Amino acid sequence: MSAIKDLARELPDYAKDTKLNISSIIGDGMVDDQKKYGLLVACAHATSYGPLIDAVETDAAEVLSEEAMNAAKAAASLMAMNNIYYRFTHLAGNDEYAKMPAKLRMNAMANPGVDKLDFELWSLAVSAINGCGMCIDSHEKVLIKGGMNSETIQFGVRTAAVVFALGRTLAAL
Repeated sequence: MSAIKDLARELPDYAKDTKLNISSIIGDGMVDDQKKYGLLVACAHATSYGPLIDAVETDAAEVLSEEAMNAAKAAASLMAMNNIYYRFTHLAGNDEYAKMPAKLRMNAMANPGVDKLDFELWSLAVSAINGCGMCIDSHEKVLIKGGMNSETIQFGVRTAAVVFALGRTLAAL
């Protein structure tokens, strides 16, 4: 049995759709396990909800290498920083900020330890959770240029939406 599905069973009746959607995501064969469980890990970390992070990591440990697990966590960590910074530069009325060097270390993006497109997909999903349009556009362009199809990209963002709903709903109980 899946630790994620066990956790989803705690959802109240009003969140039945979230329960069904997380089950659909887990059972979906559209992407390989590294993409799927990397998405789940990165998105769970983006929710900051400990019990969800624990459940996802329990399930992911069965299919992800240590490098992939670390890369998914790195995507969440980097996007937690970058999404705030770049959302600010995009939304601030003063265009000068966008012209300034960010001066933020982002070494994991250059060497994530996994397939670059997987890392970009995880980063896109977390950027969707964090609501950074500038980062969403940037990651989506890299994915398209790298040959990823729209259905896979949509799966990544759908996963982000469902994992976020699961974490938010459980945290509110």
